Amino acid sequence: MIVRERPNGLRLFFIIKGSIVPRIKWPLCTTILLATIVTVTHGTLFKLKITMTPIPFSLIGLALAIFIGFRNSASYDRFWEGRKLWGELIIMCRSLTRQILTFVSSEHDHATNRPPFDHGDFRTRIVYRLIAFAHALRHHLRDSDPLDELREYLVEDEAAQLKIAHNQPLFLLQRMAYDLRQCIENKLIHDYFAASMDANITSLTTVLTGCERIKNTPIPFTYNLLLHRTAYLYCFLLPFGLVDSIGLMTPFVVGIVSFTFFGLDALGDEIEEPFGVLPNDLALSSMCRTIERDLRAALGEDHLPEPLLPVHYRIL
Repeated sequence: MIVRERPNGLRLFFIIKGSIVPRIKWPLCTTILLATIVTVTHGTLFKLKITMTPIPFSLIGLALAIFIGFRNSASYDRFWEGRKLWGELIIMCRSLTRQILTFVSSEHDHATNRPPFDHGDFRTRIVYRLIAFAHALRHHLRDSDPLDELREYLVEDEAAQLKIAHNQPLFLLQRMAYDLRQCIENKLIHDYFAASMDANITSLTTVLTGCERIKNTPIPFTYNLLLHRTAYLYCFLLPFGLVDSIGLMTPFVVGIVSFTFFGLDALGDEIEEPFGVLPNDLALSSMCRTIERDLRAALGEDHLPEPLLPVHYRIL
């Protein structure tokens, strides 16, 4: 995801990175070229004059704009819901870590020869598993393999089981629930606080399921197909309806209209799947790094991973 200050003035017309131009450049160029040919030939195709008035294009354009606006609104709802779910994930990870380090007893709490938290400490392993869950969820949503990245957060047998797990984030949640049960059986936590921690683990399950729902339920294909076809046909036929009234300005006007419709169409496609790796998708890697830094800092670690710096606009 690109995070930047709002550009002003002429920069708005020259910024490429993060814009939708790279995705629509070829259809846009094709439409402008067609409009130029129609202008030069004055709407004559094979000695047949194609006469069209702007009136039908005004009616169709209004309906098309409403249609695209409704579809982009639906796409942004998916994008924003994904962001809220990941915000909930950050809250739950911080809350669970606080509860683990505050309410779960440890045999190492009063030891004089080792720090309160180390990688062999029971509570540390639980917190590291939370970090592993965040990374596993990111890979799960992007259909990538998390095993190499997660090895440092898990013990040896867990990494082996994670490799063959059907749903890796869900496997880690089950391990957290198992750890909580062990805490109750060994009298390391009061039942009241155990119930609160179990509610937070359930909230993590809700986050996982909500993200899977967004990922596995795209906007219906026929809906997108109808929108694509209508937008392209409208822009390809538009020069024939304008050439008789605006003449040499036809390619310029067609270019602006095509840029608007093609751009909105492509933008809806891009934010419809918010968990991808496109420039305007959610910054999942950055949020995972935030979780990792916060949780490891809570464990008292000094050497934290560097935060992922935002990507800024640059003129290409």
